[in-house]
Amino acid sequence: MRAGLSGAMMMMMMVMMMMMQTARRPIVHFFFKWRQPVFRQVVIRSSGAKMNCRPVCCNRWSSEERLDKKTVIITGANTGIGKETARDLAARGARIIMACRDLERAEEARSEIVEDTGNENVLVRKLDLSDSRSIRAFAELINKEEKQVNILINNAGIMMCPYSKTADGFEMQFGVNHLGHFLLTYLLLDLIKFSAPARIVVVASVAHTWTGLQLDDLNSTGVSVFSLHPGVVQSDLWRHQHPCIQVAVKIFRIFTKTTVEGAQTTIYCAVQSGLESQSGAYFSDCAPARCSRSASDDDLAQELWESSCNMLGITWQ
Repeated sequence: MRAGLSGAMMMMMMVMMMMMQTARRPIVHFFFKWRQPVFRQVVIRSSGAKMNCRPVCCNRWSSEERLDKKTVIITGANTGIGKETARDLAARGARIIMACRDLERAEEARSEIVEDTGNENVLVRKLDLSDSRSIRAFAELINKEEKQVNILINNAGIMMCPYSKTADGFEMQFGVNHLGHFLLTYLLLDLIKFSAPARIVVVASVAHTWTGLQLDDLNSTGVSVFSLHPGVVQSDLWRHQHPCIQVAVKIFRIFTKTTVEGAQTTIYCAVQSGLESQSGAYFSDCAPARCSRSASDDDLAQELWESSCNMLGITWQ
């Protein structure tokens, strides 16, 4: 019991650090000519009285860029920032393929996006990133049906779920967040290259700077690639957390981002022109950011690449 509470307290501290890191970033740094900050007024009600906290600045990126005749695949597009990303890119005229595990929720999200944007060219396709058979079936369908894939957004993810394994025997979080998207990208890469100039956008987290990579215990080309930290977002990602952590998230809600705000860096990396020269970069708040020393280690990245290929039984040079 003590170990469980100790772990929960550590996680609460980590969550608070993430929130405060998001809140304390200097505002001036983010005022670029193409961006418009959005100020969200925080209101607290107590005993019938209303008290206004200072506005929280949540920089919302703005662009008139169109994506007509472009095809975009977004994993986990039925909820959270994936859904908001799909909504935004659909409004820009893109053909959206919502790659989701829960088809019922995906269809509900699709209907909402079509109604909001007027873009009927939004599709739902089954994809379970915890099962390589589902990933291969999805990729086979896309390669057969689609003439191009201009943007692949690897957005879906889970966090600190109870220990379990994927259909292929990998630890669930590692299997879904890394290996699932790794295999998906591998299977779609030829079509993405054919569609160049194209982009691959990976939603990651600033949390990677707090730990290293243990390669001996992983189970515990015309295409630009970007990874990003979306911020601390009010989403379903917290659903597996200890109740104490969920309470902390609610208490510090004023320092977090809505799903619309959290989606801005993903949209920026997918849409903003002129980013090709920064392929391989890490972004946060719609601007280049520092990643951890481990994440910048080319030798470590190569070892992870080779280990991932071995685990999935693929050859990817």
